[in-house]
Amino acid sequence: MTNLQRTAVLAFLLTPMLGYAQSWQDTVAERTSAIETKVVAIRHDLHAHPELGNREFKTAAKIAEHLRALNFDEVQTGVAHTGVVGILKGRSDFPVVALRADMDGLPVTEKTGLPFASKVTTQWRGRETGVMHACGHDAHMAILMGVAEILAGMRDEIPGTVKFIFQPAEEGAPEGEEGGADLMIKEGVLEGPYAPGAIFGLHVFPVPAGMISYRPEGMLAASDGLSITVKGVQTHGSSPWAGVDPIAVSAQIINSLQHVVSRQLDLTTAPAVITIGSINGGNRGNIIPEEVNMTGTIRTLDPQMRTDVHARIKKTVRLVAQSAGAEVDVEVHEGYPVTYNDPALTARMAPVLTRVAKDGQAIVAKPVLGAEDFSYFANEIPGLFFGLGVAKDGVAPGQSASNHSPYFYVNDSALPVGMKALSHLALEWLHDASDTP
Repeated sequence: MTNLQRTAVLAFLLTPMLGYAQSWQDTVAERTSAIETKVVAIRHDLHAHPELGNREFKTAAKIAEHLRALNFDEVQTGVAHTGVVGILKGRSDFPVVALRADMDGLPVTEKTGLPFASKVTTQWRGRETGVMHACGHDAHMAILMGVAEILAGMRDEIPGTVKFIFQPAEEGAPEGEEGGADLMIKEGVLEGPYAPGAIFGLHVFPVPAGMISYRPEGMLAASDGLSITVKGVQTHGSSPWAGVDPIAVSAQIINSLQHVVSRQLDLTTAPAVITIGSINGGNRGNIIPEEVNMTGTIRTLDPQMRTDVHARIKKTVRLVAQSAGAEVDVEVHEGYPVTYNDPALTARMAPVLTRVAKDGQAIVAKPVLGAEDFSYFANEIPGLFFGLGVAKDGVAPGQSASNHSPYFYVNDSALPVGMKALSHLALEWLHDASDTP
């Protein structure tokens, strides 16, 4: 056999090995293209029929029906009230990777004028309100339902199992109820025979359609509530020396809290925000009231800084009140933790995001001080949460309606990018974890 013949035979034998990774990528691309129109229709239907947290009954039924029609190995319903979990086995049971989408809408009356705009109304805290997918959860669900269809048709190319998590109540459970990712974890969604080794999720944002944004470590902030009650001594407004003015004390507290951020924190580590959003006290201009109530929010991107800020807030509020002779109650209500992207996982998957983003636009973004309860999942197992741009074509940067706006818009052209991103992340991770070529 000549050297040329030996080279030809070797090339023939190596071709399947060299081309394997590309083959599943091609399959994902082909299947994504084939169902794009269907997924857009799914999103429009979900958008037109939003439901609030822990009440996503019809939404959950649609998702479960979709997964069963794809012959998923298991479809669990009623998880954390209305959540749906699907198990899709590939050519082996393990390893296991999880993909997550949130399901709930917001108490927002839609003003987009779209033909599939929500006309749903409901009672929210004793008042009638519209309901809208004003944060893009309809897109999240439609994308993940599309991924379910893509991967269900290529089981022989999946070296493990994919767990699909459709989570209710990301925007918060109704008062007096538990819900969301935290409750799903308590109910064992990350445990059992198909415990995932990693989890991926996405969120749509009003930036150029098809762009992907991500960052290692803190991607979105911890969100904690703040309640302060200042108790003074009521007196006539003409003789403030006869009492203790809780309004004046509250003003000093508000100013001093800003010094916590600007003068006591190392902001080169991570940004932080303390905002007082409401202040209520008194009912007449000539009466110094007995009490003032304030509420606010605390946003941090570093877990250690979060703990430090809470302690500094309590100390500052108490000392300011004490200096004026007032009494004070201060409570920090811990909410969602920092959405933390595992650095090693992020570094490994960054090329994947570049590969699938429109025109390769996958950027390391600035942190966002909004919050997401995907953070609970990522606190338990390595996670990667990334942003997907969905802005309307031709709209100048910064001019799109923000998430939670009644005018929030999702560009359907971004849905295939989201489907490919989650499909590629799941398959890439499973190939790595199973040590297959």
